[in-house]
Amino acid sequence: MKCILVYSKKEARRNAFSVQKYKSELGAELVTPDYRGAADVVINRSNDYRIAEYYESRGVRVFNPAFFTRLANDKQATYDFMEQNGVEIMPTRYGKPPFVKKPRDGHGGQGVLMCTSAEEYDESAVCQKPASDLGRDLRVWVLGGEIKASMLRVSKTDFRSNFCLGGEAAPYALSKAQAALVKKIISLVEGDYYGVDFVFNDGRIVFNELEDAVGARMLYSAGINDIIKEYCDFIKRTVS
Repeated sequence: MKCILVYSKKEARRNAFSVQKYKSELGAELVTPDYRGAADVVINRSNDYRIAEYYESRGVRVFNPAFFTRLANDKQATYDFMEQNGVEIMPTRYGKPPFVKKPRDGHGGQGVLMCTSAEEYDESAVCQKPASDLGRDLRVWVLGGEIKASMLRVSKTDFRSNFCLGGEAAPYALSKAQAALVKKIISLVEGDYYGVDFVFNDGRIVFNELEDAVGARMLYSAGINDIIKEYCDFIKRTVS
């Protein structure tokens, strides 16, 4: 079985620990997003749904599938999808200051701005009403349709709470209502391994993003589990 692991060169360097885990657990071959060679299994960590479409059209199993990757990497499409399916979001296409502006395909908090002028509204970006609790959000990891872990992220210096931007993270126990919301989202999408992010607004969690090529630094830093090994075991079971 030939398993390929798709990363950009930059992200492969930044995620060297994860790359080595995939290689050791699955014998995966690291390739760049322009690779279109033979494969029996594809682990797509590029955020590019076209890679999944290419291999799926040839009968190859791709983790995550094209539908999920396409949805998760277009924030406005994700918000529209969730809203249409009864999942609460913070309002988008929102231009009353202050509002948050972020690239439709952004990741890791990059390019996210807090706008204080109506002139900063941009129809090509996601413009969104801010949640009440700035600098605080929740990430939930999902693997094989099951909730695997949850971490609260908090920043004391920035309205963005991303761990990679210096936010602090701690394990978080979901309430029954919160877990039910996550399970509803799981039922709507077709991902294998991903993150679901929530913001806190007026005492409740509100859907914020799907994270396709979800990272695991927070979990390993907290010593919670070996989620990449669990993912590799899931892949083995799925394709066997």
